[in-house]
Parts: sequence; structure tokens; C-alpha cells
Amino acid sequence: MLKGTFRTVVLITLSLGLIVGGGIFIWAASFKIPDIESLQNRKVSQSAKIYDRTGTILLFDLHEDINRTVVPIADISRHIRNATVAIEDSSFYDHFGVRPVATLRAVFLQPLRGKGVQGGSTITQQVVKNSILTSERAISRKIIEWVVALRLERVLNKEDILELYLNESPYGGAIYGVEEASQAFFNKEASDVTLAEAAYIAALPQAPTRYSPYGNNRELLEERKSLVLSRMRDLDFITEEEYLSAKKEVVEFSSQSISGIRAPHFVFFVREQLERLFGQRALEESGWRIITTLDMELQEEAEKIVKENALRNAEVFNAENAAIVATNPKNGDIITMVGSRDYFDDDIDGNFNIALAKRQPGSAFKPFVYAQAFREGYAPETVVFDVQTQFSTECSVDDETSDSPCYAPQNYDSEYRGPISFRDALAQSVNIPAVKALYLVGIPDVLRLVRSMGITTLSDPDRYGLTLVLGGGEVTLLDMVGAYGVFANEGIKTNQRSILRIEDRNGNEIQTFPEQENRVLEEQVALAVSDVLSDNSARAPAFGTQSPLNFPGHHVASKTGTTNDSRDAWIVGYTPNISIGAWAGNNDNSPMVKSIAGFIVAPMWHEFVQVALEKYPNDPFPEARKLTTENDKPILRGIWEGVDIEKNDPSGKLRIVSDIHSILFWVDKKNARGPRLENPSNDSQFNSWEFSVQKWVAKNNLLKGTILFH
Repeated sequence: MLKGTFRTVVLITLSLGLIVGGGIFIWAASFKIPDIESLQNRKVSQSAKIYDRTGTILLFDLHEDINRTVVPIADISRHIRNATVAIEDSSFYDHFGVRPVATLRAVFLQPLRGKGVQGGSTITQQVVKNSILTSERAISRKIIEWVVALRLERVLNKEDILELYLNESPYGGAIYGVEEASQAFFNKEASDVTLAEAAYIAALPQAPTRYSPYGNNRELLEERKSLVLSRMRDLDFITEEEYLSAKKEVVEFSSQSISGIRAPHFVFFVREQLERLFGQRALEESGWRIITTLDMELQEEAEKIVKENALRNAEVFNAENAAIVATNPKNGDIITMVGSRDYFDDDIDGNFNIALAKRQPGSAFKPFVYAQAFREGYAPETVVFDVQTQFSTECSVDDETSDSPCYAPQNYDSEYRGPISFRDALAQSVNIPAVKALYLVGIPDVLRLVRSMGITTLSDPDRYGLTLVLGGGEVTLLDMVGAYGVFANEGIKTNQRSILRIEDRNGNEIQTFPEQENRVLEEQVALAVSDVLSDNSARAPAFGTQSPLNFPGHHVASKTGTTNDSRDAWIVGYTPNISIGAWAGNNDNSPMVKSIAGFIVAPMWHEFVQVALEKYPNDPFPEARKLTTENDKPILRGIWEGVDIEKNDPSGKLRIVSDIHSILFWVDKKNARGPRLENPSNDSQFNSWEFSVQKWVAKNNLLKGTILFH
């Protein structure tokens, strides 16, 4: 009985499968395959358009000036043909239009993994997809694509199909087909490109914006070009000698030519996200209106300010480039992005978006370390000693050099201040206290914090040493502005976004990008950092009272950063309503005239902040509560001179008796507010820190037991 039922179910299922499959086959067979001429003359007429946040200012029509020049296969270099086959469809000359195993994997296995219908396409299928079918990802469309590809292989030979593909494929922006790509990138015809140039061309169609030679992912393009060459060698398309020669060849790309674009660095940042989310075809055919987060009024001001200041810095500081990014910390919106002084300036590789580049931030990284210290029981009043200190346990405590393996950093002014609070040390950007703060809290804890705040480029703690606090890791300006925005937003991180919504061509909303937020930092810790970074009196000894960091009548927190080798100058600052970062330097990483960020980049930043303050509300930071109580250790609350023995004093007054030590004498770094270590010398840094402090004590004639005040 059961066997009969099972047999019936199987027969019915197979019959239905044959009927449905036959129907699909008949439906697909009814497709009229366009002739070659109609395929070549196909136009992209409903491309997406990118707007500012008002939806009224057009930033870019993605394919307004589409360029396509059709050439016969005989006029296309064999290197381009072979490179394309090698990377896109290595069995192109052997299959009948489809690769069944690859297609079945794409149709059935990928959806089961939650990845949708994707991959598995031959060059023939891509011709079908580009020329006949829509870009919809569905099993039915994949099956139709398969059937039509089989029919196309019966109508055209392999060379005709490859010719269609090479004349139809996207190579970035409005460039379609290998002839336009060759002319645009190398100023030569497709028949004349070298092997290395052909490898670059073949590398692009999979993700033209991501791999663009004019974008920020040049290293990814290099990797893919190398993959193309290695595939060509493995398939015997080229010899080992040709492979090695092409690997060594230095290829120069022509200048990028784009018309009708506003805020270009931001536009291409958005475009890459769109292609990653929806694919190239969707942008070509959808007719979407992309409403972004960009504040065009501020963007135009930023572009003008960056260009004027960068040109001036080039003469005065040998810093020919600059960048500004601004975000709204309350919702994560990127409202300004200027990635260079001029996108179209070839002399400085202006199309490269320095706002997305990995650069060392110098002392602009310090607030994250102090924030972690405040989380672990320290406070703005906590005192450490700013004295020359040898931090390497492989060197003598009295060694004052930083020659490997030693590490005895200096302050920017080569001065040493003795006891200093975390407030003053951070506000004045003093190096040695910052290194001590990092040691007290530990590199892993700091990295966990910055990752939660939106810094995406720092990972393995083993890669970094104590120089991390002085900017020893590489970050991006965009990430830094977002992370400082967490301080501005009282510890709440809002994920950055560049797109507000997508509308169809009639203005109907089809997708939104809602705000996403979560608390990553305690409110009082964030307020304490803001209180320090906006304390003009605390930073005055280093910057003066009338520095570019000061905005009378406004509440602005900020921190500068300059790398020791004078290759990067930073400043990042914020109000409760806007976070703004600026960078100055050279794209090629050549050094500037040795100076500090306060002179190089802060004036430019100040000028832009003044403009932003006219538009965004002048809200004050909420008052920060004191992080310590009278029950905490004296050194945590600012008493460094000795031991508070008030209870033993007959008069009931406070007496401070000289018993001066480094903070490691009083505090267990693993539990700052817990009991002291019975033997602090067990800490690997104790002897070095204590030696330097006692040297300072002796120099200042502070003998143990002296009543310092009563």
C-alpha cells in the first residue's frame, strides 16, 4: 500500500516537473534572439540618478553619457580575448552555452545557503543576461537564461558570442566595451593593448566600480589582475616568460574624464555601495532616484575651503592635499565628504578619496585610550608622571633612547611636566602619560572599544605595541569622524549611512535605509571625554587661549594629531549635532615640513566648523558627573603628593605627607579601584616607572615624610 502511494507521488511529481519544464522550455524557445546589429545598438535608457538629501539637486546620472564603440573580434587584441575567457569562463570553448554543474549549484545550492540565485554564468549566459533578459534574480529567470543560451550557441559561433560580450560588458562609469575601455584607460585601440593592460581590462567587469583604477581599491584591482595573469598561464594562453614580464610591467592609466558630476568622491562612494547591494544592471535599467544623505550646501563650502587651504599648505608646509568629512552623530548621516582638494587634479591623484584611505592618526587616537581608562576606574583627575620613561623591558631603566628594542618616547615639545592629570595630558596632547594610560588599560581592551565605536581597520592586538596610542595603527578619516560621533552622541553609536531612500522614476518609495543605533560606551564616560576635549583652559598651555580649536560662545570638542614623521596632520572635533574631521598631507606619503596639526590642518577645519555652526544647533554638552568619590584612592582623584592621613590628624584637617610613587605603586592595573598589589614590583613596568619618578622626586628635593600642606 505504502509502496504504491509512494510510486504514485513520484510519478505525479516527475510528470509535473516535465510539464513545467517543457512549458518553460517552450516559453524560452519562443524568445526571438536579436540579430547582432540590434544587440550592438542596445541603449541603456533608464539609469539610476543620484541626488542630495533634498532630492532636488542632481549629483550624477550614472549613465548620462554612455560610451560604447563596437569593433569586430579581429580588431580586439588576442590578449584581451584570452584574458577575458581565463577569468570569466575558462571552459568557454568546450561547453554548449551552459555549465550544468555550476548552474545547478547557483540555482539550488546558493539559495539554500541564503545567498539567492547567483553565479554559474558562462560568457554566453552573460550575453543573454546583458542583452535579452532582466537583471531579476530568480530561479525561473535562471532557467530561461540557460535555455536561451543554448539556442544562442546554435545560432552564433564562439567568436561571434565573445565579440558580443567584449562589446557589451561594463568597464566602469559610462564605459562599455573593450574599445572604449582601451581608449579611456590607455589612450590606445583595443588591438594594441599589452598583456598587462589586457589583464586589467579583463579584471573589471565583475565589479567595475570596486575595481576601478581611479578608486580607492587599487590593491584589489592589482590582486585581480594578477589572478587573471596566473589563470592565463595555467591555461597555456601565455608562457611563463610572458607571465613574468607582464607581472613586472608598470602600467600607467590615462586621466579620468567625467562630466556632469557634483561631489564626485561621495558619489562614487555611494555608487560602489549600490553596485554591491543591487548589481550593475539594476543601476543601468531601474530608473531609480537615489536620495543620499549629502548636505550640498555644506559640501560646496567644504570643497572651496579644502582647495584654498590645501593650495596654501602646499606652499607653506609642503602638504599639497587635504580632506574633510562631516557626519551627523544623531543619525549617522554622512553630510559632507571631500576626498581631495580637486577630484580632477591629476598632479595629486585627486580622484583618490583620501577620506577612505588608511593613514596613521597620530595623537587623534588618544581619546579612545582615555575613554577606556575612564571605563576601568580612572578619571580626568587621575595623575601619572610625565617624566622620561623607558617602556621596553629589554632595556635598562635608565636608558633614554628608543633605538630597537628600546622605547622611550618624547613629547612633542621635548618637555617633561612631572605629575599631570589625565585631563591636562589629553587636552595638551602629552605623549608619555598617554602611553602609560594605554599600558594601564591594555591594548586588547582599547581595540575592542574602538571596533565597537566604528573603527574598522584595527584588528589583531598582537600587531600593535604601546605606540598605538600615538597613532601607530592605520585608520580612515571617515571611521574616525564616526567614532568621535559616539562621544558627541553620549555613547550611542549610529551606523553611518550615505543613502536615505530609493525611489522609482515616479517618486514612489521602494526602499529606505533606517537609522541603526546601539550603546557602545557609558554615557558618563562619553561626557567626561567631551568635557576634557572642550576644555579650552586645560589645553591653553599647549595651544593658547585663542587657538583654532576655540569657538567662543559655542561648545566644540576637538583633538589634533600629527605623526612623528610629519606625513599626516589630523583634527577631529564635534558638537552634540555634528562631527567633523580634517586631514592634510600628501597622497604619496611624502613628509610635510615638520610642524604640528594646530598649524597645518586646524585653520582649515576651524573655517569649515564656523560655517557648520551657522546651520546646526548650538547645543551644549550635558554636564559631566565626577567619575570618582572620596572613597577612591588619592591618586585616582588627583592627589599625587603622598598619602591622605586625615583620620590620624588631631586637628581634623587634611594633611598630605610626601610619599611619592608612580601610579603602579598605588593601583593594580587589572582592578584600578580595588586593593593595592602586595608586591607592585611584580608588574613588568613598575621598576622603570618608579625609577623615573624617584629621579624626578630627588631632582625636586621632595623627601619622604615631608608635610607638603596642612
